[in-house]
Amino acid sequence: MRGISTRRIAIKALLLFVVVNVVFALTDPLPAIGSLSAYNLIFPGRPRLPYSDFPERAYSLSLYNLNAMFASHEIAAGPRPSGEYRVLLIGDSSVWGFLLRPDDTLAARINAGGRTLPDGRRLRAYNLGYPIMSVTKDLLLLQHAMRYEPDLIVWLVTLESLPAGRQLLHPLTQNNAGAVRGLIADYGLPLDASDARLLDPSFIERTLIGQRRNMADVIRLQVYGALWAATGIDQDYPDYEPAAIDLEADETFHDLKPPVLRAEDLALEVLRAGHHLAGDTPILIVNEPILISNGRNSDIRYNFFYPRWAYDQYRVIMAEQARQQGWRYLDLWDVVPMGEFTNSAVHLTPAGSQLLADRIAQQIVAGEQ
Repeated sequence: MRGISTRRIAIKALLLFVVVNVVFALTDPLPAIGSLSAYNLIFPGRPRLPYSDFPERAYSLSLYNLNAMFASHEIAAGPRPSGEYRVLLIGDSSVWGFLLRPDDTLAARINAGGRTLPDGRRLRAYNLGYPIMSVTKDLLLLQHAMRYEPDLIVWLVTLESLPAGRQLLHPLTQNNAGAVRGLIADYGLPLDASDARLLDPSFIERTLIGQRRNMADVIRLQVYGALWAATGIDQDYPDYEPAAIDLEADETFHDLKPPVLRAEDLALEVLRAGHHLAGDTPILIVNEPILISNGRNSDIRYNFFYPRWAYDQYRVIMAEQARQQGWRYLDLWDVVPMGEFTNSAVHLTPAGSQLLADRIAQQIVAGEQ
């Protein structure tokens, strides 16, 4: 009898296990689970979206659950305070603040200025940058961020974030395929909705067993909240090689060669989609600063990323697009001196971050006068 009872318990447990996994796959509760967060309740909200390849040192991690990412951010703390002029900063790792302490990021430096708008509202910037350059990744984050009722969006871009053929390389876009396909359909983006890089999990991969890593990441993000709250550490700060000054005599930009960079080589439609998505909320597009080398072959390339011919033509294209589309556009490509970059041609030192913050804040205030 004991053996029969044990078998019955085992069979019931197995059936329950199967049912739970089937229901999980059919209902996809992980986005809703991601919205449940200890941040802004037990722990303070993070000043930047969680990202790290070394969670044990950074007390943060990279994940693909947009709800969990935003729920951990300080912007989700509650209703917008009265008297706040809310600015969302979106862009790449330079906006996020790679190698910068939380108090030295672009958003933090803007906020430290204590600026007010002519109508008395306090300028408050929120850091919604996220590493790796891709304007489609930015658009995905912007779509999610619009629920936080911004007064202005500052979108920092650079040539490396715009090549049309590289827009679906970002893991965040690949692992949010449904949302990306929705953006493609809603705004007529010239991206392939059937691209194999957009990941469609199988039924088994959508079960609780198949989603165990993603579920674990959401839980780990909560656990790291205690360590983040105690230390203020949210990224690893390794030793690094300074950005290259001596460059290769290479005129190519990815698979493009001189002499002509065409507007259709760039994902400008994504920037247009951002303006439609934002509706009545204005967008200020900023061409972010780059390192301008004075080393070997600097007559051929500005830096590791950019041959001069491609970058110069990119700047012309962006200025013309801004004029034609009526965009607010600020070209700050050369405002930070060469010595104020860290490990890449776009990552800034604290002093470089301050220079950029001052210029953008001045533009914001001037734009509201």
